[in-house]
Formats: sequence, structure tokens, C-alpha cells
Amino acid sequence: MPVFALIGWDAPDSAALRQQHRPVHLEGLEALAARGQLRQAGPLLDAGGQPCGSLVIFEAESLDAARQFAATDPYCGNGVFERYEVHETRVVLPR
Repeated sequence: MPVFALIGWDAPDSAALRQQHRPVHLEGLEALAARGQLRQAGPLLDAGGQPCGSLVIFEAESLDAARQFAATDPYCGNGVFERYEVHETRVVLPR
């Protein structure tokens, strides 16, 4: 199955929104993990160690399916992310 990267950049002053939507955000990621489709997920950190965005590496049937997953993530649709991107990627290592 193809692998995708969801890269989201936090909106200014979105820390409270991040905490508010975190439980549902994690539920969606846990569902991906239960299906064996989650490779990695976690916050992007700024120089001070504080979240400034998120990175999710996951499998999906297609780019359209990956974009649909991202669009349903509460961080993408509720103002946590100022912007986000979904890109297909290729795993080179580890083999």
C-alpha cells in the first residue's frame, strides 16, 4: 500500500485548540494503527521543544484516500493547523 506524509503547521496561538481536539485526533490515529496503516505520528517541535505542527506517516489506498483522511482529522478542520500538506513518499530505509 502507498505511504503518505501528512505535515501540518500550527496556527498562531492554537495550543488550546490542540488540547481541545487532541482526544479525537488520537482516536483517528489509533484507528489507523489498529488497521496496521500507521507508521509514525507525533508533533513537530520548535527550538524550545514546544509543538509547532505534526507529522503523520501512514498508508492509504491512494492519494485521494490520504487527503480524505487528512481532511477528517480534527487538527486539519478545526483551526489547529494553519496549513497542511499530504504527500506520497517512498520508504527506502529501513528495508
